Amino acid sequence: MKVLIADDHWVVRESLKQVMRRLRKTLDIYEAETFEEAAEILGGHPDVDLMLVDLVMPGFDEFAGLRRLRADFPDVPVVVISVHEDVEYVLRSVEQGVIGYIPKSSDGEQIERALERVLAGEVSFPRRIIERSAPAGAQKAAEPAPAPRGRSLHALTGRERDVLSLLGRGYSIKRIAEELELSSQTIRVHLGSVMKKLNLHDRSAAIHYAISLGNDIAAAGRG
Repeated sequence: MKVLIADDHWVVRESLKQVMRRLRKTLDIYEAETFEEAAEILGGHPDVDLMLVDLVMPGFDEFAGLRRLRADFPDVPVVVISVHEDVEYVLRSVEQGVIGYIPKSSDGEQIERALERVLAGEVSFPRRIIERSAPAGAQKAAEPAPAPRGRSLHALTGRERDVLSLLGRGYSIKRIAEELELSSQTIRVHLGSVMKKLNLHDRSAAIHYAISLGNDIAAAGRG
């Protein structure tokens, strides 16, 4: 497995390398201090399996950098590593198709759990930030959320609303399955149904939609 770590602080890169190697013994790890170095590595290794990237480093201007990255290398899964602990940063990163968002303030165990999820093909977003900020952030984030074209949350079953609500709180598929005492495959089926009913084209769109609605998902079930 090939992983690219792009961050201008060597201490951060070294810490992430140690965590990654604890999780996977056989890894080819590449490092970049600037966006241009990262782009050069990606150009030479189009089969990179995962990229960890800081939102703030030379040549990488936060979301403009993410947009450029997704445009030039759309097949490379991206996880953001950031000092920002605001739900708006999480939402805007999700809009660019990232599969994870890890705050730099996270402790070693939290970082390891997040990386374990993305290495397993899941997504990972900081539940503590989403839960702390969602009530205030939901109003600001509501406008750019994907519109369920002619459908509403009332089209979902109770179980589908449960899955969507937990997804919006930053739970992984595995964690949702444990919470609802169902199999991971059953959760994927429910999520697929949610995405079809609400016309959400991928899991990132579903996460963004769920985060932006916040408590409205549960309220729809009571309506």
